[in-house]
Amino acid sequence: MLNEMQYQLTEKTMAKAEVKNYNLVSRALHWLSALVIIGMFAVGLWMVDLTYYSEWYKTAPHWHKSIGILLAAVTVFRLLWKHVTPSPAVEGHPIEKLGAKFGHLLMYVVLIVIFVSGYLISTSDGRGIEVFDWFTVPGAGELFANQSDIAGEVHFYAAWFVILTAAGHALAALKHHFINKDNTLRKMLGVSK
Repeated sequence: MLNEMQYQLTEKTMAKAEVKNYNLVSRALHWLSALVIIGMFAVGLWMVDLTYYSEWYKTAPHWHKSIGILLAAVTVFRLLWKHVTPSPAVEGHPIEKLGAKFGHLLMYVVLIVIFVSGYLISTSDGRGIEVFDWFTVPGAGELFANQSDIAGEVHFYAAWFVILTAAGHALAALKHHFINKDNTLRKMLGVSK
């Protein structure tokens, strides 16, 4: 049993060493998620100042919720895909590798917090979330007092946290590219040396 586990770990390590770039699906999901998250953040900030008389008062939240649900589904798929496909090894000093792993984990956890808090805001009145009139995600209703307000605060600060963490992630990739001159950024572009 122990030998089999060691063999599997060695096989997985060898697979990582052989992979030079992230696969096309991983790269597409990464860049699509980045664009959607930045767009959702910008729209979310803009949306909170809409008045009842704005033509976007109902449309913008509908789109925000619909895209949020789809992004949640894509993120779950992305985590599963990441688990079942080989990825290139992380480059850098041991502390940088640890920082990269922790940063990625933190972004995923906070994204999940954003998805859950958004769901709690949108369904506290018991109504489901209409996703582009394609399907409805059922509402859970109010699970605790002041659910919309509390979830709204969590959603707001978690969104800022993800944006700031993503900015740090981007700066780290640029540092690896221009200062370390390694393949960190190239691997996510599919052009590793």
